[in-house]
Amino acid sequence: MQEIRCGSCSRKLGEGEYIALSIKCPRCGTLNHLRATRPAPACRRASDIGAVRASKSDYSLDRWQAPSGR
Repeated sequence: MQEIRCGSCSRKLGEGEYIALSIKCPRCGTLNHLRATRPAPACRRASDIGAVRASKSDYSLDRWQAPSGR
């Protein structure tokens, strides 16, 4: 569950899950309008996978030999 706080005075207004919510703070009287953000995509795009592979190798270099001077 997500904690819901006033944007002005930071008083805790509640906890829960929401899509859209308007709630008035009893302490300072500010009307807080909250909307859910979009979730991260479930699968990676091809461009994201290439960036991960470029930064991190899946293979060990333990048994690699230096190229000979031929």
